[in-house]
Amino acid sequence: MLTIKDLLHIKSIDGMRIIAGQNGVDNVVSIVNIMENPDAFDWLMPNELLLSTGYIFKDNEELQNRIIRELAEINCSGLCIKMHRYFDEIPQNMIDLANQLGLPLLTIPFEYTLSKVIAIINEKASGRYDLLNRKSLDMHNILFRIALEGGGIDRISAELSDTINNPILFLDRDWNLLHYTEVENNPVPLSSCLHLVRNRPVFTKDFTETIPRNISQIKKSVKRIYYSKGREIKCRILPVAVANYIYGYIIVWQTVRELTEFDYIVLEQSSTILALERIRAREIEEVKLTIRQDFFDDLLTGKLTSIDSIQPLCDLHGINASYMYYCMVITIEPDVLGSLEDMVVRKYEQDHIAKKCVDLVYEHASQANGELMCFYRNNRIIVLIGQNEYRPTITVNEAKQFADELYETLLAKIKKTTFSVGIGRQYKTITSLHKSFSEAHEAIRLMHKFDGKRSVSHFEDYSIYHFLESNIKASELEDFFLKRLGKVHEHDLGFGTSFMTTLEGYFAHNQNVSEAAKAMFIHRNTFIYRIDKIKEILGTDLKHSEELLQIQLALKIYKLLQKE
Repeated sequence: MLTIKDLLHIKSIDGMRIIAGQNGVDNVVSIVNIMENPDAFDWLMPNELLLSTGYIFKDNEELQNRIIRELAEINCSGLCIKMHRYFDEIPQNMIDLANQLGLPLLTIPFEYTLSKVIAIINEKASGRYDLLNRKSLDMHNILFRIALEGGGIDRISAELSDTINNPILFLDRDWNLLHYTEVENNPVPLSSCLHLVRNRPVFTKDFTETIPRNISQIKKSVKRIYYSKGREIKCRILPVAVANYIYGYIIVWQTVRELTEFDYIVLEQSSTILALERIRAREIEEVKLTIRQDFFDDLLTGKLTSIDSIQPLCDLHGINASYMYYCMVITIEPDVLGSLEDMVVRKYEQDHIAKKCVDLVYEHASQANGELMCFYRNNRIIVLIGQNEYRPTITVNEAKQFADELYETLLAKIKKTTFSVGIGRQYKTITSLHKSFSEAHEAIRLMHKFDGKRSVSHFEDYSIYHFLESNIKASELEDFFLKRLGKVHEHDLGFGTSFMTTLEGYFAHNQNVSEAAKAMFIHRNTFIYRIDKIKEILGTDLKHSEELLQIQLALKIYKLLQKE
């Protein structure tokens, strides 16, 4: 076991001196590292000896003092400064603070390179590593056995908490609580400072936003201070990650004792075991989800046509076969997926966003005016809403109102993601649910085709387009349009007018000239002039109901032909 006192007697580093913190000469040195970056505070470990030229703190007394405090707080072995590079003398404030906190402050001669000092000290400390590695391997075997026996995150968390003698929280990647383990002698109980509700946020957003975004690539824990009720609680945060994908976080509520070097190694081992546990739980969940989705796939594609065969399957998956249903489909397009090259990470991220969307849908279930069932399939959220036969049928407006509220919530809660919502009609029997599902997709398709600015639509919003597109030949549609509005269209092309757009606005606002003019940002008299010219071109007064119907239908055909 190598100590600071032993370093002073190593002949191959002749000239190393201790100038402050002599009370810490028995500090154990297990590893040596270079500190030339102030961000390194996040990754310091107990029994770590830090070497520096002093460049990062040469002109900053506040940082000089902070370094001494941080190293003492985490039980680092000491700080060695290479002399005559940036310091001819060590600042007195560093000496005084090192003496006060018992942190050894050493100097090494200018002629020694830091890399050479590291090599010499690490060679002397290698014997301690062998003992620590054996102890760490034993702990890894214990944790791995718990995982193999199906102990789950609760037993792993309990073993970890017992080993490091501090409370433990295990959170998912959105900082929601998965599990926590308290210890009896904790002076600051978790429940006195945190909201400990499963699947709900534990810490404030201000706290979690201080964590580095690239933490998935880091294997050491980050120290942060959590402020609650006038108290400062030291927390150690370690990501549970595989291949840069974060499955969650281990939080050490460091209120009972300081962590040792062995504790940090155990934390890293626990992170790996918990990541495997989360992957295993995900695989089990996906098997269940596949079985469930196979049933819904058959139901929503019309493969299940007999109520007798559907009934037991509905009972198994918690859906009432006697209800009237309509289907809502929500497509999800996250911006982040385009920047992810790893297919596995991309799939996990897509599933993660979809699950968040499903949770938000269920939070709004009470507003659905019926019993709600929700699940996801790739980049789609599928919502089934059922009513018993004694309740009034859901109107188009009621369905769209619920969808609008849902859309606004998703937009607010899931950032940098585009959503489109399509709604099918309500059917009296579950065997016809596949029709509503198909209509919901058709509503999205037609909305993207004709109304790019909209995000929520019902199948009946485009029933005329659907009818025209699916039942009449394109040549017949074009002939109908030319006979009713061909002259107006030719006038626009020949003279650069916008009479077709004027007609669309006229009917879109129920032939209200003032409202239509306002929507088109033109003067009312200008709009009236255009309508009069259209009447002149068509040779009509735009008053006969049958003629108005044909003109409106021709406008629909015009839009349909434009999109071909």
